[in-house]
Amino acid sequence: MTLSSGGSSVVVPRNFRLLEELERGEKGIGDGTVSYGMDDGDDIYMRSWTGTIIGPLNTVHEGRIYQLKLFCDKDYPEKPPSVRFHSRINMTCVNHETGLVESKKFGILANWRRKYTMEDILTQLKKEMAASHNRKLVQPPEGTYF
Repeated sequence: MTLSSGGSSVVVPRNFRLLEELERGEKGIGDGTVSYGMDDGDDIYMRSWTGTIIGPLNTVHEGRIYQLKLFCDKDYPEKPPSVRFHSRINMTCVNHETGLVESKKFGILANWRRKYTMEDILTQLKKEMAASHNRKLVQPPEGTYF
């Protein structure tokens, strides 16, 4: 996040930015089908996060609960976090062996901007589940993990 005033701009430090994201994630997002929070409350560097996406309606993902891991390295938000599905899923942007969301195949990670957030990533992944090339793909059994 960058704040501007009178021609100058201030870059919000990493930990303040992550605290803002944590607060927003804990309040809940939109219709409640996307959520996220810290994986380890004792991690003072706020690196490990978990995300949850409830599959969108009218797709093979409908009603499924997908768990993800996000890792914000020291250069976040200048660079995107790594994003990996813990729940098995079949999507064109997800590595079928590791669950890693492949940056080159997922627009928001490929074209990362400092203003993007973990919420943006999870929301875009949910939209990607509903895209024509993913909405009907055969899925692994529910409750299986990478």
